[in-house]
Amino acid sequence: MSAFASDPGLDDVRDAAGHGTEVDVAVHLHDGTVRLSILWTQEILLSADDADQVAQALQRAAEQARRITATRPLASQPTPESN
Repeated sequence: MSAFASDPGLDDVRDAAGHGTEVDVAVHLHDGTVRLSILWTQEILLSADDADQVAQALQRAAEQARRITATRPLASQPTPESN
C-alpha cells in the first residue's frame, strides 16, 4: 500500500491535445510531502478548467501537508524522548 494519497478530483483530467496524458497530485501521509506527477510524458497541455482543478488539488494537498507536519515536532527541536 502506498503512503501517498492521490486527489480523486483529478480522475477525469486529461491532456487537452488528446494524448492521454494524466496528472496526479498526492500527499505522503507520513511526512507531508506533496507529489505532482505527470504520467506518460514530460508535459501536459491543460484546458483552463482542468488547470483550475489541478491548482485546487495542489492547494488541498498543501493544506493536508501542513496538517500532517503540524502534528510532528521539527527535526531540529528536541523531543521529550530525546532528553
